[in-house]
Amino acid sequence: MKRVFIIVLDSFGIGAMPDSENYGDIGVNTLASVSASPLFKADNLKKLGLFNIDGVTCGEKEASPAAAHFRLKELSKGKDTTIGHWEIAGIVSQKPLPTYPDGFPEEVIKEFSQKTGRGVLCNKPYSGTEVIKDYGDEHIRTGDLIVYTSADSVFQIAAHEEHVPLEELYRYCRIARQMLVGEHGVGRVIARPFTTVDGEYKRTSNRHDYSLVPPRKTMLDVISESGLDTIAVGKIYDIFVGKGITQHVFTTGNTDGMEKTLAFARTDFNGVCFVNLVDFDMLYGHRNNVDGYAAAIAEFDTWLGDLLPELKEEDMLIITADHGCDPGYTVSTDHSREYVPLLIWGKNISPVNGGTKDGFCSIGKTVCDYLGVDGDIDGQSLLSEIINEQ
Repeated sequence: MKRVFIIVLDSFGIGAMPDSENYGDIGVNTLASVSASPLFKADNLKKLGLFNIDGVTCGEKEASPAAAHFRLKELSKGKDTTIGHWEIAGIVSQKPLPTYPDGFPEEVIKEFSQKTGRGVLCNKPYSGTEVIKDYGDEHIRTGDLIVYTSADSVFQIAAHEEHVPLEELYRYCRIARQMLVGEHGVGRVIARPFTTVDGEYKRTSNRHDYSLVPPRKTMLDVISESGLDTIAVGKIYDIFVGKGITQHVFTTGNTDGMEKTLAFARTDFNGVCFVNLVDFDMLYGHRNNVDGYAAAIAEFDTWLGDLLPELKEEDMLIITADHGCDPGYTVSTDHSREYVPLLIWGKNISPVNGGTKDGFCSIGKTVCDYLGVDGDIDGQSLLSEIINEQ
């Protein structure tokens, strides 16, 4: 019985890609920024080979890394969650998803307002924490919905839970998702509920993402169609709209996600457990919070020490990311176009230094190859480079 755990440290980039300036990102490096914090601790990641990865100049290199380690270059056009995860799962996107630096067109907002029966506030790129501070009072007074976007391909709807019940907010998001296809097919429609805590507006953990349906089969489809298990932890289910997923659990944040992943590690299944830990990006990267990001990595690293002993003889552990979000890059609070790490550990995995590889999609192809599934997805398998036949 083979089990593969793919853990996406959401936004944990390791340095600017050659084309990063085309995306407005100059000199970005999430790992370098975070590792400079006194709260940063990554002993287990160091042992696996994080600082031995091609191009990583921060941190202390491990004399004998325990994991195969690579630097992955994104082939898709974009730097967002949807495209990053799609590429991990075997879809290279040649066309970027639409973004709206000046807000959504009037016809889109008008149609949304007509279909929901509510007015719209904001309609421009905005920080998620600042938008509720600036528009929260007016939202409560008028009942209008706060609609905003970012540098990413997102249509975000914020509403106060006591004034717009969650199910109602989710229904509005489903309306927007049905509208936003074709020319305006944004990667995600996101419910951003908030409430009042000690007189201030605070976002809650009841966020829900409504993603664009993947344009073709992914790693999850081909693995599940072969009769194997595909378990989604966190927002993986939302990102793939449930396609190809046989079991899923939502999470309230990193700690909950790690606890649920450890629980799956203590069960028997045959296939892949695909995990997203979102707090790195949502709570720290987008808020330019270097110390918070560093502390979150330290928490993950400690937990990693608990996970490794639970893994069995034929298990494969993959640690990677979907893009960057450099909290030290104060020019912006948006995602950054970066290389991502790839650490592959297992008792039958050779700890090779694989250099730099093209395509996050090598992950999906490698997983299919390891599980013995013949899937027509993008990517080149790395299995022949890392498997220890002994």
